[in-house]
Amino acid sequence: MLAEIITIGDEILIGQIVDTNSAWMAAELNKIGVKVKQITSISDEAQHIVKALEEAQNRADIILITGGLGPTKDDITKLTLAKYFNMPLRLDEETLAHVKEFFDKLNRPMIEVNIKQAEVPDGCTVIKNKNGTAPCMWFEHHGKIIVSMPGVPFEMKYLMEDEIIPRIKERFEMPFIFHQNILTAGLGESFLAEQIADIENALPAYIKLAYLPKLGQVRLRLSASGTNEAQILTDVAYYTKQIVERVEKYVVLTEDLPFEKAVLNLMDKYQLTLSLAESCTGGYVSHLFTQHPGSSSVFQGGAVTYSNDLKQLVLGVSETTLAAYGAVSEQTATEMAQGAVKNFRTDYAVAITGIAGPDGGTPEKPVGMVWIAVASKTEVKAKMFKFASQRFQNIERSAMAALMMLFLQLKQDLNVKH
Repeated sequence: MLAEIITIGDEILIGQIVDTNSAWMAAELNKIGVKVKQITSISDEAQHIVKALEEAQNRADIILITGGLGPTKDDITKLTLAKYFNMPLRLDEETLAHVKEFFDKLNRPMIEVNIKQAEVPDGCTVIKNKNGTAPCMWFEHHGKIIVSMPGVPFEMKYLMEDEIIPRIKERFEMPFIFHQNILTAGLGESFLAEQIADIENALPAYIKLAYLPKLGQVRLRLSASGTNEAQILTDVAYYTKQIVERVEKYVVLTEDLPFEKAVLNLMDKYQLTLSLAESCTGGYVSHLFTQHPGSSSVFQGGAVTYSNDLKQLVLGVSETTLAAYGAVSEQTATEMAQGAVKNFRTDYAVAITGIAGPDGGTPEKPVGMVWIAVASKTEVKAKMFKFASQRFQNIERSAMAALMMLFLQLKQDLNVKH
């Protein structure tokens, strides 16, 4: 079963917003065995919508459209679809009642454009949008399914989860699909591929191996689909074991989780706490942790100590150390981590100090030089990294390097294999 996603909106094309809808929809469709073959972003122009829709129907069985269903004049998706399918607009009483109820709850009057949102092409299946006023519309045309949804992410997600995906599963017989992830670090993509080339060549045709590199890591993904669920699970487990044993020292985890979430889970399992002392990363690592629900059971907090004064005041870094070695040094990173463990009363702490750039570097300490330290209550280890000249890239790489150092230290201290 093949699908295509069309996102409509000039705001996407000019970079005003990022199209997160497509990525989310593609992931959800993949879970039920629907393969997305193409994602297209187009402007709010009727001819572009029609052309994209016609082309999509030549490639896919299911076409999902988001955007252009608002009450203003630039939202033309509904009118364009009505003309395309040669369906006159009709006032849908159930949708109108929902819109009235929506505005009553807000204690706001309805105006003509709000009433027009209850108009739908006569011939489509109307699906109630419980989180907004723009209805979802389901069309069937020459054996194809076309669904038009609002572009507001939380409205689209509800409709997909509660309405669209269940209807697709009822309509079509889907294969069983399974993904197994192996996160590795410390070995480049080409070297990793060379190490496991014979295993990859031996994979049966229904199991595919993908390499997903990112900032010093490579995530391997084994994907399989078919009708025999038990056989798929057995075979994927067999090849996963082979790969893990071959490159064991580079394997971080075998779960489909963000790296920071794997760290949180491991520390939570052993009831360990963590604090951070960030300088050049400016709180980015804290953000990575706190975006996950339940992170407070592990992450206690920290400090963004950009200035030398705060490094001394909050973390207890010695004035002598800063004068002798500077803020970007092994000695300062070490004292920052030790100060965080002591002052924030945690089991572990990570400290990061460096020169993110694009200026501020010297021949001795160039842009991209970063010192990272990981401390426990009994020991501390520090390591120097040299990244590039791009500021945000250096911040991201520093965060990933810090997570890796912490994870490896935890594995060693807890004697965890992976």
